[in-house]
Amino acid sequence: MKKDKLRERVLVELEKLISLSCKNPNGSKKYEDLHIALLKKYYNATNVTIDYHRHRIKMEVIEDDSLYDPKTVNTYLPTFYTNLLFNNLCKFLISCVEKDNKSIGFYTQLLNSFRTTNNKLEVA
Repeated sequence: MKKDKLRERVLVELEKLISLSCKNPNGSKKYEDLHIALLKKYYNATNVTIDYHRHRIKMEVIEDDSLYDPKTVNTYLPTFYTNLLFNNLCKFLISCVEKDNKSIGFYTQLLNSFRTTNNKLEVA
């Protein structure tokens, strides 16, 4: 029961942060880094760039997850180039949020990077 409440709290806080960051995405490098981290996590992607003006996301997605091993240096992983279009960045990023335990831990670390000393979310 306690884990469910914590999971729900993390997801609500992350959604608030995404909404806040999408109001003025060009306003802070930290917000762009948040968006890129969410996309890299969801798509297992590299070289992610976001063109906020043209509503495009360019990235390279790893073709086969089984070839990726974080414990070894990967000099070559087969990837394919992707160019995604989005209408509403906020809705798109929220749709990329996963609810499994591993993802909740990742989102907790992201949220902690936006916390100030008084434990409130930092506004850029």
